[in-house]
Amino acid sequence: MDVLQIGVVLMALLFLFLGAGVWVALSLFAVGVIGLEFFTNAQTGPIIATTAWAGIASWSLAPLPLFIWMGEILFRSRLSEDMFTGLTPWLNKLPGRLLHVNILGCGIFAAVSGSSAATAATIGRMSIPELRKQGYADNMILGTLAGSGTLGLLIPPSIILIVYGVSAELSIARLFVAGVLPGVMLISLFMGFVIIWALINKHKMPAAAETLPFMAKIRASGRLIPVVLLIVAVIGSIYGGIATPTEAAAFGVVGALLLSAGSGTLNWQSFVDGVLGATRTSCMICFILVGAAVLTVAMGFTGIPRGLAAWIAEMNLSPYALLAALTVFFIILGCFLDGISVVVLTTSIILPMVQAAGIDLLWFGIYVVLVVEMSQITPPVGFNLFVLQGLTGKNLFSIAWASLPFFFLLLLAVLMITVFPDIATWLPAQMGR
Repeated sequence: MDVLQIGVVLMALLFLFLGAGVWVALSLFAVGVIGLEFFTNAQTGPIIATTAWAGIASWSLAPLPLFIWMGEILFRSRLSEDMFTGLTPWLNKLPGRLLHVNILGCGIFAAVSGSSAATAATIGRMSIPELRKQGYADNMILGTLAGSGTLGLLIPPSIILIVYGVSAELSIARLFVAGVLPGVMLISLFMGFVIIWALINKHKMPAAAETLPFMAKIRASGRLIPVVLLIVAVIGSIYGGIATPTEAAAFGVVGALLLSAGSGTLNWQSFVDGVLGATRTSCMICFILVGAAVLTVAMGFTGIPRGLAAWIAEMNLSPYALLAALTVFFIILGCFLDGISVVVLTTSIILPMVQAAGIDLLWFGIYVVLVVEMSQITPPVGFNLFVLQGLTGKNLFSIAWASLPFFFLLLLAVLMITVFPDIATWLPAQMGR
């Protein structure tokens, strides 16, 4: 049996396990063990022991639980309420008005949660009842939430970028900085679409609320401003070379604790809940990484990555043709798995192909996150769609229909960073200059 046939067998087994409902981490681990045991002459036990340890004993993973903890702390504060009251006064004169609260609110919360589903759920829980009460169109409320919720995967500090950086052995700091401009670009695309829609559909827009004086707007934003400053300080310290991602994450945790204490939401119960929530999420990710590490080593011993890279080279695909094929592949895979699982599952297989095609791995990390974002609002298993269905009780496909314009905006973003790769690579190139 040649290496490509072995690869087909192992991938078929993996999808069989996943389809049977086996945990992603256990599925990855089991397929890796089967690959080592039946298709190589390697000593399975010692390899698994050393690989499992090496898979998580990486200093690059140190920021992961800290950033998750920072998000858990702020999630249990009044951040979502503060965002709604803080952003609303500034958006009354902008076409689309309070629909932009969904977009900007998700953008801000994305920077502290790192999770697409958590971002959509937290902002949606606050904004859906209020926007419906004021008469905004339901399809735009749900569409902006579903689309903007995906920002949780891209805007740093992004959990999925940490996982990709560890898998691809890239600088986490450079990946974080690479995500800034694409994140701003996505927010601009979403807001631009809402503005155009509002100008075309003026009859569907409710009357504007009373405009507040400037100082009243500042007072309304009083509790939101410190959170924004904390986010800017965390990302700015990484970009400026003042702190490593781990140091910035520790600073973010301390800042989040101080903000939570200042807002009166920090108590022993919320502190324990935050620690336990961060522990559960971190352990889940590490478990997946261990399974992925075992599978990666198994594939290395079987020669599958080298065989795939050679196969791609023989096809003489242009980088653009390869990216088009990978886009379809990631969207389909993302319909059935969460973003982190998609990244750790495919890294060992895809990266040799990408490197053989001469594609920059730093740029490719941002591309992967954008494509995985698209899958978050794609039926049948778009996680953001399920979150909004739980919040509203609406039919899943009607939510997917409302999200469709934002799917195409994400596709436009992928095209833009493909045609203009500097959107993702220019800012990291300035680091250390």
